Amino acid sequence: MIGYFSRTGTKRNLALLRERGWRILLSATGVHRTEGFPRYAIDNGAWTAYAQGRPFDEWPFRALLRSHGAGADWSVLPDVVAGGMASLEMSLRWMRHVLDESPRALLAVQDGMAVADVRPFLGARVGIFIGGSTEWKLSTMGAWAALAREVGTWCHVGRVNTVRRINQCSAVGATSFDGTSASRFAVTIPKLDHARRQGLLL
Repeated sequence: MIGYFSRTGTKRNLALLRERGWRILLSATGVHRTEGFPRYAIDNGAWTAYAQGRPFDEWPFRALLRSHGAGADWSVLPDVVAGGMASLEMSLRWMRHVLDESPRALLAVQDGMAVADVRPFLGARVGIFIGGSTEWKLSTMGAWAALAREVGTWCHVGRVNTVRRINQCSAVGATSFDGTSASRFAVTIPKLDHARRQGLLL
């Protein structure tokens, strides 16, 4: 699988992750810099806003799309964390704008969404970002990955920080995952990377 790490400025971690072929995930709410990594993706910052109890701010996301969207592997459509159909409606409103700026958009699936709700909007340029609450994510991950395979599109899993969770992503056939553990703790990088390589899909 492809591993993405949340952007960090720590040189030791960056060197280890570069050496192992990981890619960097830029967040609209963070520093808009790739640290020299040739492959990267864009997160809209909705999770960070949710975790901090703030409303989603579209302007940093728009700025990041303008500056880095064209070179990104994908960009996550704005969403509502655990927001069900309200999240889907928000993502669809942003679809055209994001696809105008980025080669691929990922639609974040959230608690309350079903496969039938999402299938019509997927394709070569629109994939799946498995978000939502942890319990919901783990219980539905297989169905979303199967849908992505059926359509022939990208399937990404958010907030993956342990070997166990990487193995779960690999077992369902996800294309990629992201997490903060490799960004924060250099000691975790070798074991996380080993787990990633067991399900390598490059």
